[in-house]
Amino acid sequence: MLAKYQERLYALSDADRSFYRMLLPREHSLLDALELIDWQAFVPELESYYCPSMGQPAIPPLLMLKLEFLRYFCRLSDREVIARSQTDVLFRWFLQIPVRCKLPDASLLTKFRGRLGVEGFKKLFDRLVACARDANLIRDRLRLKDATHVIDNVAVPTTLQLLAQLRGRLLAVIAQLDPEAAVGFEIQADLMRVETETAEDAVKLQARLDLVLDILAWIKQQEAPSTGHDDPLWCKLQAVRELAEKITDDCVHPGKGHRTLSVVDPDARRGKHGDYYDGYLLDVMIDADSELITELELLPAGGDEAKDAVHLVEMEHATHGNQIEQLSIDGVGFNGEMLRQLEGDAGSGVAESGVAGLGVDVIVPPRDFTSGDGFPASSFELSEDGSHVTCPAGETSSYRQASKSRGTIFRFKRSQCVGCPLLAQCKSELNPQSPFGRSVTKNDYEAEYERARAKSQTPEYEAVRRRHPAIERKLNEIVRHQRGRFARYWGLPKVKLQQCMTCFTVNVKRMSRLLKAELCAESY
Repeated sequence: MLAKYQERLYALSDADRSFYRMLLPREHSLLDALELIDWQAFVPELESYYCPSMGQPAIPPLLMLKLEFLRYFCRLSDREVIARSQTDVLFRWFLQIPVRCKLPDASLLTKFRGRLGVEGFKKLFDRLVACARDANLIRDRLRLKDATHVIDNVAVPTTLQLLAQLRGRLLAVIAQLDPEAAVGFEIQADLMRVETETAEDAVKLQARLDLVLDILAWIKQQEAPSTGHDDPLWCKLQAVRELAEKITDDCVHPGKGHRTLSVVDPDARRGKHGDYYDGYLLDVMIDADSELITELELLPAGGDEAKDAVHLVEMEHATHGNQIEQLSIDGVGFNGEMLRQLEGDAGSGVAESGVAGLGVDVIVPPRDFTSGDGFPASSFELSEDGSHVTCPAGETSSYRQASKSRGTIFRFKRSQCVGCPLLAQCKSELNPQSPFGRSVTKNDYEAEYERARAKSQTPEYEAVRRRHPAIERKLNEIVRHQRGRFARYWGLPKVKLQQCMTCFTVNVKRMSRLLKAELCAESY
């Protein structure tokens, strides 16, 4: 009975339709989105997160998704989108609800996001891309990939403040498990503050770090409750313990990198994208023909863009079962490991080097790794067993050692180079204090780099690179027009949820324009 009542409650009557027709504008992007996007395609995915046999019938999940879409489409808060939907005829028609239908409370949008989570919103984004593929909007000829930064929603504290915040979070959980132990640590913290009040910052920092380490030692001595390791309070304690171990390790090893910046948003990191920033890195791949976003990923600031390019291609293939022909990426993609993983024969999946590849032809601006010495490394012939190289003058290297980067350094004796007739062309000057002459680094990915450099000399390369600015315009739309530059939430999963919905909205707008253009072309 309740389910049927819900259906009647949200069903449009003829009177409702007549009323809307009198007031709606003749043209609007929301009208296009409602008419041209197959919203019913999302219903099975949405309903999989609800249990129809338990409790009262839920508010139609498609209605909640449309409210989320309107929130991003018009850059509104939860409260604002509900308030506007109460009075805006266009909003109500887009939601397909009766004129007198009461809208859900704004707090239910938070529950809706929590129910679906980042996994659910990513599936909705993938479903939209699948709809675009079904409409023949997306082709697999060329993908464009680039990344931009997302600024986190926290005030980054100093290390002293960070340790104080961490201590407070640890004691808040301990107080629920053992109030007496929490009071004891609070007294210890008060004494520590008094003793270090006039001390230097280094002394204050060490004292606060020692106290956090003492608290961690106490936590490690505790045993799981009788209810088991799934006890909510115990899980909460272990989660804050892991965070504390990461932050204390950052303090002990300050040069390690990828420091945790805040206990409020423990996933945010410091990176450089033009200037230094604190937050995340949004990595996006679009179809060059339709300019629709086909994949996205959110990384902590400073994430490996080259490695993620492989991940994006693999994700799209796993989701849609397609084979991308080409990928255009900026200079960060001139990475041997990435090139080897992506490139290869599409049929056999094996690259020229014999290593499995994904069969994607990568277009990337090349870089010059050569030193200031005359002959490049490619002029030195590597032996079959890789034990030595032969220089243009016919001399064989005498020493071999592994490079810190992916490669091998080959060295010639000083005596081999001193009397060489090609010395002036090979090396500008010999170090009189060194027993060595010329040194040559043969990169393990030299074949991949040479292949990329050869491509850069072709007309096809120029044609593809002329299309690459389209991804930069798309990122500009995401971060500026849709306000994707700033994180609305804390934590990588929630910020990724935001970016999934932002890209979903951007794709809906683009799909509507493309499908409308096709309809107009067919009518002429």
